[in-house]
Amino acid sequence: MARLSNVRVKLCDQILLHKLHVLNNAVVRKGITEGEMEEAFKRSIDYRPSRLTWTQWNDGTLSILYSVIFLIALFILTPFLASFLEVILGTRCIVPNNYLVWEATRPLSDCSYCRGVQGPIILANLSREEFKPYAYSSRPIIIKNAISHWPAATLLNFTFLKDLYYKHPSALDSLHEDCQFLHFKSNFQTLKDVFRMSEEFQKGIKPWYVGWSNCNPAILAELRKLYPKPHFLPEDAEMPNTDFVFLGYEQGAVMHIDYIPRLMWQAQLRGNKSWILAPTPECDDECRSFSFYVEPGDALLVDTRLWYHGTFIYKGEFSLTIQSEYG
Repeated sequence: MARLSNVRVKLCDQILLHKLHVLNNAVVRKGITEGEMEEAFKRSIDYRPSRLTWTQWNDGTLSILYSVIFLIALFILTPFLASFLEVILGTRCIVPNNYLVWEATRPLSDCSYCRGVQGPIILANLSREEFKPYAYSSRPIIIKNAISHWPAATLLNFTFLKDLYYKHPSALDSLHEDCQFLHFKSNFQTLKDVFRMSEEFQKGIKPWYVGWSNCNPAILAELRKLYPKPHFLPEDAEMPNTDFVFLGYEQGAVMHIDYIPRLMWQAQLRGNKSWILAPTPECDDECRSFSFYVEPGDALLVDTRLWYHGTFIYKGEFSLTIQSEYG
């Protein structure tokens, strides 16, 4: 029961922040510039309702102005809101610098991808032929025990990764555009910082969570000896030249959408990880948000280009996953 309550709190937290930060859609898509937002906010300080009648605003201008005022206030108050939520809900929230730009330029979604969806499809381990009807679905899918037989399920851990990267030290500082390091809510700036952490920190003095693309060719080759292309994917499905590793203790990724070219799969190697999925804002009236969790040995497929998603790890647990794309 305590875990269920924790899921609900985290779900509300993530979805609240998600909805706040995507409210810019209605304003930006109207062609309103940042300068115009600032001017509207300044004027709102001296706003006097008695000077205006409803008929003067019946073209929807009042609604847009309210949105502008709210957004400007949101931009100013975001640090305070994050601090407030950290105190009240026990979580720290960060908005990426380019989040609003990405969201403002994102094409509107066809809500058919989420209409009627209340959770993931859960399948038993299955063959390529059995998976064929689901292969390119936008519906979230969990395949139970799909990757339990991989060597990575027993061999891949924090120490293995640390030793492997120390054999290729140049990869620790790889920051070019094809080799990303995602620090999420942690204070780590590079992969080198992650592998320098003490054993006590690693095991939970403080929550942490990071992800990175293992795009160094030598490291990628070594890691792929531990995991193949999932056997259920279509025979012609190609794997990219980079895969991602995500790991952490009692933390996860904040709500976001991915700007990637293909569908993704993720293999849960260690620990349980909970997911929160929410539809794009324009589909809020037709679709719903929901949460679920995956266990070690499970494979998860989510169209993260359509679904806003966040993750978290339960108290006292460590999670390690491998993620890649296919198409």
